[in-house]
Amino acid sequence: MAHSSGGHHPYPRSARINQILREVISDELMRASDVDERLGLLTVTGVSTSPDVRQATVFLHSLSEEAAVALEEHRVAIQSAVNAQTRLKRTPRLSFAVDPAVVHGEAVEEILRRQGHEPE
Repeated sequence: MAHSSGGHHPYPRSARINQILREVISDELMRASDVDERLGLLTVTGVSTSPDVRQATVFLHSLSEEAAVALEEHRVAIQSAVNAQTRLKRTPRLSFAVDPAVVHGEAVEEILRRQGHEPE
């Protein structure tokens, strides 16, 4: 694949940053879960970074209250890993939330179940 001059990329900078952060944070959560079982079974579904890259919301498949507390306890260490493994000018402050797409999908499945239709 030839690269065009002018620095154009196949997708926007924010999408690249979000993907890199998702990978780094997923790896860090896996490492942290070895020492803190509250972080086990967390799945990062995506990351949304603010335009100025000062904030990033990490979306998870699910988030128990116990896991939310653990994430806050490990947040600074995860941010440090992001800083060490990326070439961003600033490291975003991470926050964690349940992915709204997952919540919406589960709500649709529940409606279908109530109507007597089982999802395939």
